[in-house]
Amino acid sequence: MVVTTGIANCPTTDAVLIGQSLDDPERFGMIFERYFSQIHQYLARRVGPGSAGDLAAEVFVVAFSQRQRYDLARDCARPWLYGIATNLAGTHRRQEERRYRALARADASLASPSEEDLIADRVSARAARPALAAALAGLDGRDRDVLLLVALAGLSYDEVATSLDIPYGTVCSRLNRARRRLRDCLETSPVNPAESTRKERHDG
Repeated sequence: MVVTTGIANCPTTDAVLIGQSLDDPERFGMIFERYFSQIHQYLARRVGPGSAGDLAAEVFVVAFSQRQRYDLARDCARPWLYGIATNLAGTHRRQEERRYRALARADASLASPSEEDLIADRVSARAARPALAAALAGLDGRDRDVLLLVALAGLSYDEVATSLDIPYGTVCSRLNRARRRLRDCLETSPVNPAESTRKERHDG
């Protein structure tokens, strides 16, 4: 991310701010201001709103403590922060899976019937159909991390690779495997009454 300061509109990248924070720790506060809401929203969808606030704050505590190791050649710190968030979410795997399984047990009438169409590029756990939530709960944790960084955080494949410190090809293979697993689960899941009615009308 690049913004301008009030001094002659000089561009201030995340990397510049992090570099400056090594001598002036208060400069890191701008990184917090830029990204806290995004990180909080991402974590709320993964582990629930009850834990998201503390976990999001911890992301920035960890980031601040590790800022001397940040690659200043990378102007945007967003993938780095999402990588930390994903690692911390990993310590809440059981909580995340319980969340998805609870959604899977929810009344299907409360969920959006078109949610499965969003699997390829956007997953909103809060509005997910029970079948989708159950499929997410059943994914391998590493595959789910990649899927949700793309779907919830909106990261590019390159950014996901940077976030998780894995090769680009691994991102592709994990994402393809996750999508295939979700589609398979949705295709074999029971059809809800509203969908059955639409299908009968179409067939008739």
